[in-house]
Amino acid sequence: MTDTTSTQPADTARASELGTVARFLKATELDTRMLGMIGALLLIWVGLHVISSLRLGVNPLDFDSRTFLTPRNLWNLSVQTSAVAIMASGMVLVIVMRNIDLSVGSAEGVIGMVMGFAQVHFLVRFVGLELGNPWIWVLALLIGLALGLLIGAFQGFVIAYLEVPAFIVTLGGLLVWRGAAWWVTSGQTVAPLDATFQLMGGGPAGSIGAKWSWVVGIVACLAVIFMHYNGRVQRKRFRFPLRPVWAETLLATVTCAIILGAVWLANSYPWPIGIVNRYAAANNITVPEGGLFIAHG
Repeated sequence: MTDTTSTQPADTARASELGTVARFLKATELDTRMLGMIGALLLIWVGLHVISSLRLGVNPLDFDSRTFLTPRNLWNLSVQTSAVAIMASGMVLVIVMRNIDLSVGSAEGVIGMVMGFAQVHFLVRFVGLELGNPWIWVLALLIGLALGLLIGAFQGFVIAYLEVPAFIVTLGGLLVWRGAAWWVTSGQTVAPLDATFQLMGGGPAGSIGAKWSWVVGIVACLAVIFMHYNGRVQRKRFRFPLRPVWAETLLATVTCAIILGAVWLANSYPWPIGIVNRYAAANNITVPEGGLFIAHG
């Protein structure tokens, strides 16, 4: 009896023992936990769509404008969750260091209050800038950024140098900044706000429209392609394992399809009729019989 030695590399031999799904995940390097969260999100969306359709007595496949999976609802959800998404992105850096920030929501509130208060009472009444001045929203935004940096630097100093646990510091910050948000205005209305300043809050006038939405989508797709190309170059440079070309192509294609699909969805949601009519009257535009379609973007 003679022993035979396989000339097949160990990695290739192990890969041949994997199933189709396992080989696909290994080649694309997709995180199964991320796929699980995406799958759960899709199930929730579909479930809410079916429930809302049944309550309204319509066919779920008709995608009635009052149901869940419609451009109107998904656009509104994206706008409402954008602030939370931005804060969550910053929170990742805190969590990976095994810390926590309980004050982030209250800090956002007091920063927004100070920006509005500064625009009305400081920039307009004290400095003397008139409403409509192009510098008002810029200066208000800089004030908000500066305050955010000060709050973060102060809490970070107490945590890092005075060695007070992050949970205690940020729990105190949650209460202090929430109270400060009310204290800034004493519960009074902050008005009048500059029109350009208000655009930072979104709304039909705060969106960029259909044309520029497609421009942003295409630029984002080019950035995705460059990132995949640059990542492959860097892997070769440092002799890291390379993903198959088909996997790189598939990932870039799917990502670009999601981006362009999101743009199409945003452009499918038109301005409300009342806003369209006011816009048409202000710009001497004749509204056709079927109505004027202006996309939010």
